[in-house]
Amino acid sequence: MDDALDLLLHDARVVTCDGPDGAPLGVVERGAVGVRGGRVAWIGPAAEAPRAARRIDAGGRVLLPGLVDPHTHLVFAGSRVDELARRLGGEDYRAIAAAGGGIAATVRATRAASDEALFDAAAARALALRARGVTSVEIKSGYGLELAHELRSLAVARRLAREGIVRVTTSLLGAHAVPKERAGDRAGYLEEVATQMIPRAIEAGLADACDVYLDDGAFSRDEAARVLGAAKAAGLAVRAHVGQFADLGGAELAAELGARSADHLEQVSDAGLRAMAAAGVTAVLLPGAWRTLRQTPPDAARMRRLGVRVAVGTDCNPGTSPTVDLPLMAALAARDAGLELDECVLAITREAARAAGLAEAGRIRVGWPADLALFEEDDPRALAYALGGTMARAVVLGGAVVLGGLVEDEPPPRAPLW
Repeated sequence: MDDALDLLLHDARVVTCDGPDGAPLGVVERGAVGVRGGRVAWIGPAAEAPRAARRIDAGGRVLLPGLVDPHTHLVFAGSRVDELARRLGGEDYRAIAAAGGGIAATVRATRAASDEALFDAAAARALALRARGVTSVEIKSGYGLELAHELRSLAVARRLAREGIVRVTTSLLGAHAVPKERAGDRAGYLEEVATQMIPRAIEAGLADACDVYLDDGAFSRDEAARVLGAAKAAGLAVRAHVGQFADLGGAELAAELGARSADHLEQVSDAGLRAMAAAGVTAVLLPGAWRTLRQTPPDAARMRRLGVRVAVGTDCNPGTSPTVDLPLMAALAARDAGLELDECVLAITREAARAAGLAEAGRIRVGWPADLALFEEDDPRALAYALGGTMARAVVLGGAVVLGGLVEDEPPPRAPLW
């Protein structure tokens, strides 16, 4: 029986992101990764690699696990460029939202869009993420704020995975805001999220987790606990938007519920971070939002000191973070929040996978799906060095080369920007 590999990427600087404490990047110099049946079958020195039906010379480039974006709102319609102009002119984000802008504006546009229009727009964003080396994406609903519209947003997200664009994990974010038509029935709307949206999303197989926007101007700790408690009891994982504008005890609630992550965290106490660390809750930093809103960023050194795991996401959304550039977000997390460059690499691979609840992503490991990203650089830290423009040279998703025209055993010319 022919036991040759299906594919071998060789002469790469393989960064497994699966190393031990002290050397977590797990670098294999002049290494190779072999693929069989869509999964990683071999990792080691290129000189010792098994036979393969197809061989690709990486030419000394960095080969990473496919990047993971742990926080996106990828399914939406409409632009809010006018709101950005107003904020740059001095208007407050929460004041704009209270006047019918913000999330409500995107809800109107998303409800009015057809399923195909929503899918086409989300697919374009997912492909743009993939071009930057991202193979796994967490996608939230939250711009429907009504049962049928929330479910169709999640269905669009699932379709992205079904059509092989990226791997997807989904979060029901029915408690993103109170829809305008339910403004006089806040408690009733939250009850609908807890007793109707959550069961229906589970029944339809559309949600892997439940999220809540717990913050000043959004939902209180008690309201978030009602929704997240119902989700957890129904078998969903939980996570939360926490402390973007005010510390309402969301970090502690996330810890109490064993949440996958608490995201934003511009405002959080040491006690909240300690609780997160003890419960294994990952902090997801979202530089696009703090930059857009001109906020003081979280302090990565404080999180490091208190033992909190840190991931970085794009927060791709039309209002506060209209970006699909995950490496740029890592670069901003380094410059603004003080994340170290090695930490930045882990923050968009294995720590991001942890936050998103993806059990087999963010590392190159034998037996795991062969999701790989080859970059032009020879140093993985370069992903957080360049301020934008970092693109993958090739992307492998489930063992298939989905981006890049690499020629077998003929390394393309090196052309790094820096």
